[in-house]
Amino acid sequence: MTEKYTNLLARLHTLNDLQKSIAVLHWDRETNMPPQGNSGRTQQITTLTQLAHEIGASNEMGELLAAAEAELTNADYDSTEASLLRYVRRQYDEERKFSSDFVRRRSEITGAAGFAWSQARAQNDFTSFAPHLQAAVAIAQESAEILGYEDEKYDALLDQYERGMKTKDVREIFEKVKRETVPLIHAISAQRDTVDDSFLFQSFDVDAQKKLARYAAESIGYDFTRGHLGQVEHPFSTSFGRNDVRITTRINPEFANSSLFATLHEAGHALYEKGVGEELERTPLAQGTSSGIHESQSRLFENQVGRSRGYWDAHFPQLQTHFPQQMGRVDTESFYRAINKVQPSFIRVEADELTYNMHIILRFELEQALINGELSVDDLPAAWNEKMETLLGITPPDDAHGVLQDVHWSQAAFGYFPTYTLGNLYAALFMETARSHDAQIAAELAQGNTASLLAWLRNNIHRHGSKYDAPELCQRATGQVLTADPFVRYVREKFGGIYQMR
Repeated sequence: MTEKYTNLLARLHTLNDLQKSIAVLHWDRETNMPPQGNSGRTQQITTLTQLAHEIGASNEMGELLAAAEAELTNADYDSTEASLLRYVRRQYDEERKFSSDFVRRRSEITGAAGFAWSQARAQNDFTSFAPHLQAAVAIAQESAEILGYEDEKYDALLDQYERGMKTKDVREIFEKVKRETVPLIHAISAQRDTVDDSFLFQSFDVDAQKKLARYAAESIGYDFTRGHLGQVEHPFSTSFGRNDVRITTRINPEFANSSLFATLHEAGHALYEKGVGEELERTPLAQGTSSGIHESQSRLFENQVGRSRGYWDAHFPQLQTHFPQQMGRVDTESFYRAINKVQPSFIRVEADELTYNMHIILRFELEQALINGELSVDDLPAAWNEKMETLLGITPPDDAHGVLQDVHWSQAAFGYFPTYTLGNLYAALFMETARSHDAQIAAELAQGNTASLLAWLRNNIHRHGSKYDAPELCQRATGQVLTADPFVRYVREKFGGIYQMR
């Protein structure tokens, strides 16, 4: 390892440790912090965030980076060194655009907004949250202007989560998803009652749900010696390093699906972070390369594994053991059909695979309108309800089941929502490719075993961390660019079978 590169790496290690410390404070705020601690915690996070920015955008960092680039001009493109320099150069150039004052204001705004959102959702009170959301929209608009864009303001925000993706590209992909899946949704709606899911809605002991969630995470490869399961209002996962990647879940005493599939979803995220190459540890490359690729892992394990017949052929007896009274007389096939019932719902995180993308398209369209100034925050609840009726044929009974259900906007995370559907599409492409490359994967999945699938993902996706942007990683792993076609094939085959429409 060369001298100049080593000097840069040492500075990046310091920055990484500071950023992970911030992550610990975020984790504690969501899982353990008493409500009255939010003001002080926001100040602590703001101080450290501002300090991290000042280090990351400093003249010293620029000098260390330039020296390492000059020293490693001929480094192999695929090497860790060349990949790290590419990544850090882009991040550094972007960080230099933001003032320390902007970073402080953004942290203060989102810290206050997150707490306000949590209270507003619990109280079904959009009015109390509206001023905080207005501030979050304004800081996102300001961020877009600072970053710059060629075509649309939203491009600048989307690029923070999915490098190189343009808003017009997402629109085109989403239009195909609508064009190809909405007719299937309509066809299924005519025979929706042929699938009975009533037994999923009854009393499920909270402690038993926690034990089942832990079992589900372990069943797909999550290692609790390198992780932890917490309980929160809005599930998430977070990484403090490849050997400490934590997940959370949401418990609904009247609906076991919430905890079960939230756990599988977050465990999918965590498997990605745990699988990053050890040589990338404590560097900016030791993380998922984009939100879309990250969501592909969570959605793959939540749905293509966790809602598959093979998984439940193997693991349904465990569910019956945890809930003998509720599930003792239910057979595996009935459970499989129930957890895959297609039925428009108010809550995104509990939506079925087929209608889920409509929830994302709704948010994608509203986000653009907010960022472009075409929709005011005060008019957002009505616009939300109108789009719910248009896309899903239902109207939320209140804002808690509508516009207040997600935490993302309080975090000013505009541009993130589209990556959920992109993740669904990546997941279908990755699964289709993995099955075609290794026949053992399909055979094992039919028995609820994810070992070979996880090995393929580790080798083709996880170990690379952020060495390659999403389009390049996708091309390397599958030989293809992202399209909606594999997803369309997957849902037609699966739901055609469940509803006997092949």
